[in-house]
Amino acid sequence: MTHSQLVEKAVRWLRSYRCAVVLSEQACASGEMPDAIGWKRACHSVLVECKVTRSDFLADRAKPFRVKPQHGVGCERFYLAPPGLIRCGELPKGWGLLECGAGKVEITHPSAKDLRSATGFRYEMNLLLASLRRVELRIEPQSITDFLKWKNRMAEYNRGSLPEGLVAAANESNAFLEPEISAAD
Repeated sequence: MTHSQLVEKAVRWLRSYRCAVVLSEQACASGEMPDAIGWKRACHSVLVECKVTRSDFLADRAKPFRVKPQHGVGCERFYLAPPGLIRCGELPKGWGLLECGAGKVEITHPSAKDLRSATGFRYEMNLLLASLRRVELRIEPQSITDFLKWKNRMAEYNRGSLPEGLVAAANESNAFLEPEISAAD
């Protein structure tokens, strides 16, 4: 299995793990380039690092954001590897292990859910903003805001109503716009 194939599996797994926004192989200011990272409600992030060789896994330990894990991204952090490549006892503190065998990704060892620090959160914001900027450059001369308002223009062109089959942006399901439920509720 190639690294690219494993990254594709990580992206699919993150979506099945209820991450609504998923990015792969995008760099952030810390120098970290997550193989795949996704976000759930309440800004909860899940990092997946893909390893196809033992030497790649061992070399990963020397990266600055592994040496100082408070600089890393991800509330949850996982390695994804072929079965038997990584032993649970070798995982950094709090990290989980996903194994891909027979085309299926399974959690071999769960991750802690509170690994991200305030610094890591800032790096995630940097990653998201840099990704949004890349999108904006690709849709110029239109802005992201105009691009997101395309349904409003469709309604204007259609005498005030959206074409059949389109749902107004205000009625679209978006968990990131729903209020968070506190423990007291």
